[in-house]
Amino acid sequence: MSSEANVAKAGLEGIVAAQSSISDVNGEEGKLIYGGYDIHDLAQHATFEEVIYLLWNGKLPTSAELAALKSQLNAEAGLPAETIDLIRTLPKTANAMDMLRTVVSALGIADPDGADNSIEANERKAVRLTAKFPIIVTTFQRVRNGQQPVHPRSDLSIAGNFLYTLTGEAADEIATRTMDVAFILHADHELNASTFAARVTAATLSDMYSAVVSAIGTLKGPLHGGANEGVIKNLLEIGSVDAVEAWVKDAFAKKKKIMGFGHRVYRTVDPRATHLVEMSRKLGERTGETKWYEMSRKMEEVVGREKHLNANVDFYSASTYYALGIPTDLFTPIFACSRISGWTAHVLEQYRNNRLIRPRAEYIGPRGLKYVPIEERG
Repeated sequence: MSSEANVAKAGLEGIVAAQSSISDVNGEEGKLIYGGYDIHDLAQHATFEEVIYLLWNGKLPTSAELAALKSQLNAEAGLPAETIDLIRTLPKTANAMDMLRTVVSALGIADPDGADNSIEANERKAVRLTAKFPIIVTTFQRVRNGQQPVHPRSDLSIAGNFLYTLTGEAADEIATRTMDVAFILHADHELNASTFAARVTAATLSDMYSAVVSAIGTLKGPLHGGANEGVIKNLLEIGSVDAVEAWVKDAFAKKKKIMGFGHRVYRTVDPRATHLVEMSRKLGERTGETKWYEMSRKMEEVVGREKHLNANVDFYSASTYYALGIPTDLFTPIFACSRISGWTAHVLEQYRNNRLIRPRAEYIGPRGLKYVPIEERG
């Protein structure tokens, strides 16, 4: 590859691989927009359902459009009996992301739109997937703990139903809004690894479920979606605010990666993290357990001082989810419950203007070798 444009870059860093009107990340300025709207504006004023509509349609909904979307989502939120039976058959010790991948794949086989790849059918699939993801996760959590699944309520939001079907009790306004904002903040992030995987699969004209399963498998990796689970494990290991500085310095001395800091794109503060900082603080004060928030702030201070790294969205989502009483191994599936809105938006966009995604690799192996009979090889 001789031209400058074809120089290989590790991890495709900085390479533009697609055009999209869904979201944009400005890493130098620390800005994130969905469909033209700044993430701060949406996190302060919007609901997750409004953001879903925005990602799918390129505009915020009217009251009638939002009501129609909520009705569609509520109608599709419940899980078929066969899906619940499948979840019951899985090992209680199963990795939650493996469970999600398996159940979503099974739902694809049973989807009434099946192999129909029309835009109308795919829009219906997007509704089903987005509605069912949170209920899959909460059903798995209840089943593995010997509890009966809880059917979602038609009067609750996606965030409200997630917490309701997790605990069996309707959450208060603070917890529900916290979950709603967390879903908004994780809904999309341009051409991240899992979204790229989904678009590559969709570009072959495979079905939406296959594209989403590709995304789930990609999100499972600890360098993508597993960071917030790693954050809380670190905090639990440290144990107290007083022990943070020594632990961080020891980790750096041993060249250990501290999860939740730095970002491939952002060169300044991750704009999503600023909202989660405040939510982590409020939830800690509400429960009377501020230790995790205080430890997080201390860790952020030490890492910033020692390595000039900023906390990313995963860092404060960890203490936020932990304060809500959510098991740590569900942190990444919760990420998926939000990101399914962005994945499906990108798959729909890919289908609308499709071209097979087929990059090249720069060959760096030997050339000119000649075949040697096996008995003559040393």
